[in-house]
Amino acid sequence: MAKTLPEFKSEKEEAEFWDTHNSLDYIESDEPVEMELDPELAAKIRERARTKQVTLRLRVSQIEAVKEIARRKDIPYQTLIRSWIAEAIRREQGSGA
Repeated sequence: MAKTLPEFKSEKEEAEFWDTHNSLDYIESDEPVEMELDPELAAKIRERARTKQVTLRLRVSQIEAVKEIARRKDIPYQTLIRSWIAEAIRREQGSGA
């Protein structure tokens, strides 16, 4: 059975309360709740679900070089690596090799 929340006189008092209490003790039910996601967030979640993490061993010098190039382009180095892989795949598929 869920505990009853006290009445708070201020946001500070409420913040102090939650610093020392577990919110799960105050949930009325463990039944699923219907939620509507922001369409942009839902699209990002669907896109991420279509990816798979892989492990790839590279020489330290290669990683450092990629990081430096990515820094100059102002993008994350993993994004740069993914774009290079995608570009190479398009090139290979287009060459018929």
